[in-house]
Amino acid sequence: MALRSTVQRLRQAGVPSPETDARELVQRATGLSRLELLMGSEQPLKALELWQLEQLTQRREAREPLQHLLGEVEWGDLRLRISTAALIPRPETEVLLVLALAQISAQPSPRVLDVGTGTGALALGIKRARADAEVTASDISGEALELARQNADLNGLTVTFVQADLLSGLSGPYDLLLSNPPYLPDADQALAQPEVQHDPALALYSGPDGLTLARRLVSAAPRVLASGGVMLLELDPRNVEVLAAELSAAGWSAQVHPDWVGRQRFLLARLLPR
Repeated sequence: MALRSTVQRLRQAGVPSPETDARELVQRATGLSRLELLMGSEQPLKALELWQLEQLTQRREAREPLQHLLGEVEWGDLRLRISTAALIPRPETEVLLVLALAQISAQPSPRVLDVGTGTGALALGIKRARADAEVTASDISGEALELARQNADLNGLTVTFVQADLLSGLSGPYDLLLSNPPYLPDADQALAQPEVQHDPALALYSGPDGLTLARRLVSAAPRVLASGGVMLLELDPRNVEVLAAELSAAGWSAQVHPDWVGRQRFLLARLLPR
């Protein structure tokens, strides 16, 4: 009964996935597994469980992201704590991790830099898969870096964290530079879903076409990349081809790769020798 009523409330509030979210909230309030919830869905909740579920449901009705209510997500073989200090890692960014690992698969002890690390997802994903990698993660936000350090401890991984504005103060050389930078046009902010408004704007929006920060990063990248080094970026399907063309004109070899559902999103670039 509690599950059905929670689904109805979330649907009325306009939550995009009311069934999934209601199940997660009931599980969080009761401590039940998914199977236990399904088998005992008609059982009445205890008073404390009802109170906890009501608090969670009210927050989700107000369109606070589910991940913030749960406090953690599973992403790329990692458990990551989530807070308003950093962007919630999106499932499609796991493709960026897969592409990055493929680039260093044959390289012993690769040196990797994750720019704008946020929760630390990409840096920690690299370190989880490649214990021999020397991984550095940077972010301009001290709060985001503290969250990333917590996630490193949570997953038992060692990464070097540096507070920096893009590549300021970093010298490398790095064999792989990867980043999921802010890439949405500023105009998108007025149309953002309520959940997205809980993410820090600093991690989402980047100028008129969404490429202001990415262009700054690309301009500085040759200074820190090793000879033959690779740069991998996640961008918006609306602007990734634009930056790929600019890179090609500036002496890079640039390729665009799709995400899980075929949207062109990831830019792989290597600086050609002059």
